[in-house]
Amino acid sequence: MRTRYALFLTLLATTGIYAQAPVVAASSRSPVATPDPISIEQAMADPDWIGPPVESAWWSWDGKRAYFPLKRKGSGLHDLYGVDVSGGAPIAVIADNERAAIDAANPVYDSAHRRSAFVRNGDVFVRDLQSGLLTQLTRGNEAAADPHFTAGDNGVIWHVDGTWYLYRFDQRLASTVVALKTEKDPAAKPDKADAFRDMQLRLFDTLRKDKQERDDQRAQNQRLRNADPTRAAAPIYLGDDVAIQATSLSPDGRWLIAVVAPKEGDAGRVGKLQKYVTESGYEEQEDERLRVGRNSPAGQTVKLVDLRDGSVANLSVDALPGIDVDPLAAMRKAAGKDALKGHRPMRVGGLQWTNDGRNVAVELLSVDNKDRWIATVDFAAKALRSAHRLTDPAWVNDFAFNEFGWLPDSKTLWLLSEQSGYSHLYTLVPGSAARERTHGDWETSAVQPSADGRRAWFVCNRKWSGAYEVCEIDLASDSVKEVTALEGVEDFTLSPDEHQLLVRYSGSYLPPQLAVVPADGGNAAMLTDTRTDAYKARHFLQPQFVQVPSTHGAKPVWAKLYRPTQLEPGKHYPVVMFVHGAGYLQNVFKRFTYYFREQMFNQMLVQNGYVVLDMDYRGSAGHGRDWRTAIYRQMGHPELDDYRDGVAWMIANQQGDAQHVGVYGGSYGGFMSLMAMFRAPDVFRAGAALRPVTDWSQYENDYTSAILNTPDIDPEAYKTSSPIEFADGLRGSLLICHGMMDDNVFFQDSVRLVQRLIELKKTDWSFEPYPLERHSFEQPESWLDEYRRIDALFERALK
Repeated sequence: MRTRYALFLTLLATTGIYAQAPVVAASSRSPVATPDPISIEQAMADPDWIGPPVESAWWSWDGKRAYFPLKRKGSGLHDLYGVDVSGGAPIAVIADNERAAIDAANPVYDSAHRRSAFVRNGDVFVRDLQSGLLTQLTRGNEAAADPHFTAGDNGVIWHVDGTWYLYRFDQRLASTVVALKTEKDPAAKPDKADAFRDMQLRLFDTLRKDKQERDDQRAQNQRLRNADPTRAAAPIYLGDDVAIQATSLSPDGRWLIAVVAPKEGDAGRVGKLQKYVTESGYEEQEDERLRVGRNSPAGQTVKLVDLRDGSVANLSVDALPGIDVDPLAAMRKAAGKDALKGHRPMRVGGLQWTNDGRNVAVELLSVDNKDRWIATVDFAAKALRSAHRLTDPAWVNDFAFNEFGWLPDSKTLWLLSEQSGYSHLYTLVPGSAARERTHGDWETSAVQPSADGRRAWFVCNRKWSGAYEVCEIDLASDSVKEVTALEGVEDFTLSPDEHQLLVRYSGSYLPPQLAVVPADGGNAAMLTDTRTDAYKARHFLQPQFVQVPSTHGAKPVWAKLYRPTQLEPGKHYPVVMFVHGAGYLQNVFKRFTYYFREQMFNQMLVQNGYVVLDMDYRGSAGHGRDWRTAIYRQMGHPELDDYRDGVAWMIANQQGDAQHVGVYGGSYGGFMSLMAMFRAPDVFRAGAALRPVTDWSQYENDYTSAILNTPDIDPEAYKTSSPIEFADGLRGSLLICHGMMDDNVFFQDSVRLVQRLIELKKTDWSFEPYPLERHSFEQPESWLDEYRRIDALFERALK
């Protein structure tokens, strides 16, 4: 098997299929120098030695300062820091008694940008942006959420759970606008006629008089409430058979939308996480999640509440195109399942009101993952009207690119859609076709329109898939330009006056930092460098960004290459293939990687005589819709084809040794390592599968059902995609590592595979449990133990 594969690789090399591949230079912000040797102990050490990343940041109200939390060394606690964006005063920690004067992240602004509102520690505050005056509107123990200015900017609305409040600036008073109750209305007539009840009231005067007294008292209370403007509005009862999922009050206070789901139903059988090393000394259990398809999410209903009279109506979905067409009907029939009756169940992804409160957009996602509608509300007809439909025979991307909102004219919707194959910005006036405003084989995300609606800023990767900048679009001409030149933009925030951008950016070995950039473009002023002196003093092996040609009809596969500066002539190097996790995640980019430990481990492997490749296999983020959905109903197959091509490219171009190829990765990367070892034993001699999914029918619903549907109607997809079904193919050396407290991929996944390997009489494998680790390891000792074992595996099997 290995000999035939080696001949195949030789043929590829001699025919020139892998002779050429574009290469992007290593990060321009990192010095090109001989890498300092790194030990496995250093690579797996507590990341405090690197320095804390800037995880989030926000502007001061006057745009003169930036605030950001930083993790303390040796602790999980965070302190708040501030820095002048002009570059004057140094970074300073904010004292506890100074925090009361500081705004919080994610403020909202009134239409004139005269005031901002925000929630801090669960309370609502308003800042006057001219004088700087800060007014606290609430002080309580229940967390407020979703503050917005009212139509006309005469007040602020917010909610605590299902109760909405209004603060009017002229009255300086906070009042309850509406309180929703998931109970039966005590004043409502009985749902059904009851002869026995009627007989009781006919026979017994006392019962009849008591009922009349109660009815009269409720009627009087309602009359007094309606006549007295100092009293709060009466509660609105939605019934005792629903649970409130979300609510949204119109800025004019006229309407309220409530998203509800059935309260009762089969909760399903949740996973039981067994804990053996516990504080109490006794074994303990922890309830976790359901498995995919064991109890699919119930559809949600959108209710419209008229606050003038308290009436409640379900918004009709009859007008949504395709709502009554089951895209899985043939599959359901083949599985012997009943056809769906009526409308497909849906869930609500978000709601956005116009500033004047006269219209609202509602994002609806089908539970079968095939459709997304953005609809408006016909208030008179109590119905939803489709403004935009995105449909996909695989699955609509509900992981990203679902942002939408209204431009300041309160007439024009903006939204993101992958309908062209890539996420782009569209605008439309409901009732007319959507107009694509950004174009090309790149992705638009994190849109922030300007206050005047003339332009918008967003994150883009126009230059190549792994270089992220802030872009600006002129909505009059659709002209787009990059306003940053940082390559690794993580996110950004507009200053209150919209003249500057506060940007979080990173690099291959640079954890996220802050910079300020003119909103129209220009040089970036770096505000932070949180790295330790020890980390900054090191020179790391910079990844080369390469494109591996595909032999399977796909586009070239972007990858990170780790190799010596000079390859020794005539030498063949053992090859290690790293597989990133999460499936829909991007790792081949110029940002700081989530896999910073693995990146240092890859450098150590190069020091020890290996060459390493890390690929954005099909299914990864950052490369468009077709790349994302290539794995539909066949997880582990297109990705493995890409990794086969990657191995062939390493052998043809980087002096890789075809007889000594290894693979490793965690979570989805662990799943792929198993698929590589089981389905391509002629290619991969050794593999380390960390916290791997071994059987997708054991994973959670939202992620898995999008890609594989559900096991009851698409069992073949699960069989095709689950490594446990291919375990008989194991020929090489396999290491499995798993945290016993993993609450994402259950420890049971690996235990079941172990039993399968035992019954198959496989020999060259080992299993390492970690009693106190969850999905993402926390303790440096666990990281070190795990990667020492991976290193030993590769040294034994690949050299």
